[in-house]
Amino acid sequence: MNSIIDRYIDSHQQPFCALADHIWDLAELKFAEHQSCETHARTLEQAGFRVQRNLGGLPTAMLAEYGSGEPIIALLGEYDALPGLSQVAGLPQAKPVEHQGAGHGCGHNLLGCASLLAAIAVKQAMVEGKLEGTLRYYGCPAEEGGSGKTFLVRAGAFDGVDAALTWHPDSFNGVSTFKNLANLQAYFRFQGRASHAAISPHLGRSALDAVELMNVGSNYLREHMPADTRLHYAITNSGGHSPSIVQHHAEVLYLLRGSEMNGVLDLFERVKNVAAGAALMTETQMSVQFDRATSSVLGNFTLENLLQECLEEVGGAQPDENDELQARRFRETFSDEDITSAYTDLGLVRDDSVLHQGVVPLAKQRTSIFASSDVGDVSRVVPTAQLYMACYAIGTAFHSWQMVAQGKSNFAHKGMLQTAKVLANAAYTLLTDRERVAAARQEFSQLIIKTPYRCPLPEDIMPPINHQKSAQPSDLKQ
Repeated sequence: MNSIIDRYIDSHQQPFCALADHIWDLAELKFAEHQSCETHARTLEQAGFRVQRNLGGLPTAMLAEYGSGEPIIALLGEYDALPGLSQVAGLPQAKPVEHQGAGHGCGHNLLGCASLLAAIAVKQAMVEGKLEGTLRYYGCPAEEGGSGKTFLVRAGAFDGVDAALTWHPDSFNGVSTFKNLANLQAYFRFQGRASHAAISPHLGRSALDAVELMNVGSNYLREHMPADTRLHYAITNSGGHSPSIVQHHAEVLYLLRGSEMNGVLDLFERVKNVAAGAALMTETQMSVQFDRATSSVLGNFTLENLLQECLEEVGGAQPDENDELQARRFRETFSDEDITSAYTDLGLVRDDSVLHQGVVPLAKQRTSIFASSDVGDVSRVVPTAQLYMACYAIGTAFHSWQMVAQGKSNFAHKGMLQTAKVLANAAYTLLTDRERVAAARQEFSQLIIKTPYRCPLPEDIMPPINHQKSAQPSDLKQ
């Protein structure tokens, strides 16, 4: 491992932990992360990076760059929060700071800051070692239900990058070799005719009936869907609160998932047929608004092996007695199933640990998981790898108040700092080892020939730029 990188991170722990806590406090939602993005941008400018704001036309996306020439190595960061997950930090019981406020229920306050710190540490090593090459940090908005990276990919923001590295806060330490799902999200809107529900119901045409019939039809469709596909929905507009009025407008948001985008698009056509049938039955008018889409991750064993090497050398965060005590307090709020499934999801045998301290062995074959991430689209244009680092008590569910509550803990900070070391040392290795970069690109080229990439976002679809801190109920996790 590079001693310059390790010394820099060890000597700059306090300001970057404070930065992560500041992002936690801001808790800004998708496409509205204005302060979080600007904080990252200013920090990188002060560290000597060239910063481009408004990357890809997204006000809360940014690119910071240091050096010149090849290779071009990228570190990816995120900083968006989730709606409705406001929670008092450190408290092992549900208590929001702000009613229906936002909260960092997926650890993106840690995610962005670890990548940021890694980038600055590598820059310091490049300066002292007079190292050539280009280092980039991407501030990526709206991973939570916004497909921010997919919009950036479509805009060509990753063109020319040789390799990209990222991570995610977790309850275990390891390198991701999972194959996740592509997804697509769209609004289905129905327009009917209002009438008095008692005096003249025969004159009304209920849009809410159409939404309900569509959902019933989609649920019957589940039996005939491929096994690796998923279908979720939320009624985002029920048409009003008065039962004495026939609802003349209603809306439902559908999220579809599958192993590859082609399968998702096929399922989308079938769901649209169900919606058309519901409109026909209720004599309403149906329209579809495409919202967003992301591709599944295309893994790269060359880069994943590099991350595993660095992770095993750096190691996971080591808890002290206070860390263990706090983790046990949160563990009491988990079900036994929560804890067991955390192990089985990784193929591990459950033990009595409350905080993970080891390193999960690197899987030799890819297994499927049913979540999605816009990292998938980056991985379709650039060789990409991800690790995960323990920052929370084992059994902590993603998108839960417990994850928010642990987001400013001492152990979360430790996990973030260890991650920065892993990412920085891996990025430095790629800047100095052209053969490893070439091997990663060769592996990528062989895979992309088998699954040619086409951005799942139509050209006329623009991101729903959000200038407010508030969120609509349809702000969903991917």
